[in-house]
Amino acid sequence: MVTSVAGTMQTERRRERGGRVARREQRSHGSQGLGRPYIVRNIPTYDILGEENLLRIEKTADRILAEIGIEFRDDPVALDHWRRAGATIDGELVRFEPGMLREILKSAPASFTQHARNPERSIEIGGKSVVFSPAYGSPFVMDIDKGRRYGTIEDFRNFVKLAQSSPWLHHSGGTICEPVDVPVNKRHLDMVYSHIRYSDRGFMGSVTSEARAEDSIDMTRIVFGEDFVDQNCVILGNVNVNSPLVWDATMTTALRAYARANQAAVIVPFILGGAMGPVTNAGAIAQSLAETMAGCALTQLERKGAPVIFGNFLSSMSLRSGSPTFGTPEPAIGSMVIGQLARRLNLPLRCSGNFTTSKLPDAHAMNEGTMSMLAAVHCGANFILHSAGFLDGLLSMSYEKFVMDADFCGALHTYLDGVVIDDNQLALDAFREVGPGSHFFGCAHTMANYETAFWDSGVADNEPYEKWEAAGSEDAAIRANRAWKKTLAEYEAPPLDEAIDEALEDFMARRKAEMEDAWY
Repeated sequence: MVTSVAGTMQTERRRERGGRVARREQRSHGSQGLGRPYIVRNIPTYDILGEENLLRIEKTADRILAEIGIEFRDDPVALDHWRRAGATIDGELVRFEPGMLREILKSAPASFTQHARNPERSIEIGGKSVVFSPAYGSPFVMDIDKGRRYGTIEDFRNFVKLAQSSPWLHHSGGTICEPVDVPVNKRHLDMVYSHIRYSDRGFMGSVTSEARAEDSIDMTRIVFGEDFVDQNCVILGNVNVNSPLVWDATMTTALRAYARANQAAVIVPFILGGAMGPVTNAGAIAQSLAETMAGCALTQLERKGAPVIFGNFLSSMSLRSGSPTFGTPEPAIGSMVIGQLARRLNLPLRCSGNFTTSKLPDAHAMNEGTMSMLAAVHCGANFILHSAGFLDGLLSMSYEKFVMDADFCGALHTYLDGVVIDDNQLALDAFREVGPGSHFFGCAHTMANYETAFWDSGVADNEPYEKWEAAGSEDAAIRANRAWKKTLAEYEAPPLDEAIDEALEDFMARRKAEMEDAWY
């Protein structure tokens, strides 16, 4: 019987091999050719702390806020907001009474829609939704042909195209890599335009100054219309605390620009344990809670009801060398607690991602990335930045790892679907047909379900060893290298109204003409 099954399987493999890629494309892209706009989780979050310990963390955060305080530097408008809200102001140091920030945060929505220019790609952020977005912020790019090098606007466009082409990602991202061949003070225009021109998904804008944030939002007004933007979220801005306990004007003015326009700021401390925060997980979590609540609350003082995302980026470091480490177990399990705290505040969550310090898209990279991505999906993160491409401690954006990570995101779609229980899934008719001692390979139930029964990797090689060896013994990185090149060669830009495109080009030209090039 084993020989019969093996022979049948080999015959089926030969017969089906030619159509496998086409079926994979059909399954992954769905009936509309778009894939899912986002995931709705069908498994519960994983809560690791009980009420007593959660209260202890929250009370510690309250004491940090009340007894130590947070500095808001060089932003008198932010200080005025806090003064009117009842905080204690001492120069640029702001202290908050326990419960004050939680009360302010009650006006923030628990979930919201980020509208894409293609309505079928709009996403929900909050509740049970899960959105995968590419990595963000790397100055370098990397591939196995050219090695590590500074990113360019061509690289930036390539990654937008790769994200747009993947059925497993839901968002175009933000600063996928830094295009260092474009002046610092003008590159935000080219980046936002690239997201609009080469993708029809949601995206993120600039946060490196208030003016650049406003430029990003103005470009969305050209695409969506001023009234629509005023009433709906169409762009996100990822803003970072200067941990420990400092909000500087670059971030707070950008944060307020997004909130003022009714767009969502993603509020994110970046805490390296032992450097920008305590080496202990609980202390870093308490610090993160204090810093994030303050940033989220500031959006509500700027515009009550503006969407905001509670963000978090816990990380560790090598205390022997002082080097940051990513994808390690302490931040991963810490993310579980952050998820619980965000849900208690009733705010959407950005947490964890596909983190690694590996310099290559290798087993080291996938080991760390898998740990941190599983933490993200189990902690209840709604918006998962850094889902694909993160390498070299976020210093490099890797073409090959982008493909491998997106493939893993595909597996997570199935993982988050959980186990469906219905008559077809329980397969009683299949047991009746097959009976004891036979096999299910060719039965009617298998034939009716085989195209959708299992997730099918686009990167893995499942052929026998001998066939893999005869084909060149390629590893996953080589297969991913071939995949991204094929994707870019076949890429077609989504349609964009010519009048909108011309208006965007005109806006960019006018803004660039108003300032001299700045390279730092």
